[in-house]
Amino acid sequence: MVMDFTTELTIFLAGIREDPRICPTHISLFVAILQYRNDHGFTNPVCVFGKDLMLLAKISAAGTYHRSIRDLHEYGYIQYIPSYNHFLGSLIYLPQQKAA
Repeated sequence: MVMDFTTELTIFLAGIREDPRICPTHISLFVAILQYRNDHGFTNPVCVFGKDLMLLAKISAAGTYHRSIRDLHEYGYIQYIPSYNHFLGSLIYLPQQKAA
């Protein structure tokens, strides 16, 4: 099921409405993932490099990026598979959700 950027963002925002664990950094990073994915053919998974997402999300500290991406994964908003290789990007899957 292919969804557009707006639909996926709407579903995410509805999901985090009552989630006290989510902060503005998580939201910024999720939007950056959506934009990066949109710019790269809307594939699922999308192959990403942390430095690219950090630029899009306006995150300047690597520790903040890694904590936030790990949180989004642990909270179930994305599936993150790190590559641990500087030449290969990590994979991010967005859940196949149905619009509300």
